[in-house]
Amino acid sequence: MTDQQLDVIGFGNAIVDVLARAEPAFLDRHGMRKGGMTLIDEERAETVYGAMGPGVEISGGSAANTVVGVAALGGRAAFVGKVRDDELGGIFAHDIRAAGVAYATPAATTGPTTARCLILVTPDGERTMNTYLGAAQDLSPADVDENLVASAAVTYLEGYLWDPPAAKDAFLKAAGIAHRAGRTVSLTLSDAFCVGRYRSEFLSLMREGTVDLVFANEAELMSLYETDFDAALARLRGDVKRAVVTRSEKGALAVTADETAAVPAFPVAKVVDTTGAGDLFAAGYLHGFAKGFPAEDCLRLGALCASEIIGHIGARPERKLKEFAQENGLRV
Repeated sequence: MTDQQLDVIGFGNAIVDVLARAEPAFLDRHGMRKGGMTLIDEERAETVYGAMGPGVEISGGSAANTVVGVAALGGRAAFVGKVRDDELGGIFAHDIRAAGVAYATPAATTGPTTARCLILVTPDGERTMNTYLGAAQDLSPADVDENLVASAAVTYLEGYLWDPPAAKDAFLKAAGIAHRAGRTVSLTLSDAFCVGRYRSEFLSLMREGTVDLVFANEAELMSLYETDFDAALARLRGDVKRAVVTRSEKGALAVTADETAAVPAFPVAKVVDTTGAGDLFAAGYLHGFAKGFPAEDCLRLGALCASEIIGHIGARPERKLKEFAQENGLRV
């Protein structure tokens, strides 16, 4: 077994979030569905980006958010995701490295521009998202560093990467490397629509042992098995070695074939924005898992991290999660 150098390495879409305030009339003029998320092409992305008012730009993406959370807890994290050698690609690389995450995926010099999520926030706080995946979809097996993957206790894979064929191949290559090194491979199901597209393939990944640890929320779990929560949970136990299921205000569960651990949601004064809550829950759990903590301790760290994220706008932590955990009596 290779000596462990990293706690978690994440593979996912490298996306820059661009947030700007907008009036409802702006959404109407551009034919946007208020509160929704729409996948858009590059031409549309350039049009909307040019029309938006002054914005805040910060690197995002589900798995990227998770590894930033691991780093904020004091863990050793790396990220693999594709950007273009353009302005937004430079912003993504700068932000994730500044957060303490190792990032060395070579930027593309040709092809689509860096992925972006253009987020319009109306006066009522509602977020309307327009996502252009661009260069993120061009992640390939050539971007997988075998030594880096082999050195990580956990390889964390974003379900959204199952869309582009080359990224799927990179996903499978990383899983194989991790298993040959005796490591754990984890998958987040990403969202219920993603599960709907790839239900049979995700189940095969679990049942064939390609994935050891699955993260899902209630909607994703019920979509996976097309049944109610209790029946889906019972089937999940038999399909994967370990799973974590988040249930919003009802807390979270970690299950194996024979055991269940459960914790309540961590109290929060006010829910401001739930974007990124699942990503940061995964960060807390994986940090604890990589350190060998008991399941309940991993879940508590996850719940604490999720509570920090939902207390403000944006999917990246605004306070030092390690100190936040210590203040609440949790070991990190």
